[in-house]
Amino acid sequence: MTTKAFKQLNLLRRLAILEGISYLLLIGICMPLKYIFDIPEPTYPVGLAHGVLFVAYGIMVLVVTRTFKWSFKTMFWAGLAAFLPFGTFVADKRIFKPELAAT
Repeated sequence: MTTKAFKQLNLLRRLAILEGISYLLLIGICMPLKYIFDIPEPTYPVGLAHGVLFVAYGIMVLVVTRTFKWSFKTMFWAGLAAFLPFGTFVADKRIFKPELAAT
């Protein structure tokens, strides 16, 4: 594996963890604060961070797919993970870590 590919995969792994954390913060803390306790202030910055991380994660999935020549199925599951709570953590464990270990 080239240094560039190694860096791309590690960046994808970091983005996956950060995106997963931001998603859980948004739906687990900010949304209840906003809709149950009428405290909307934290929703905007956490939602903004989540949006940026979501887009960055999606772009990196495409970049890593091209670099590692992943199949459509692998790319699909890695992309779908961003839409599911805990999905990016599962993708890291089942897709990204094994790819890193194999190369």
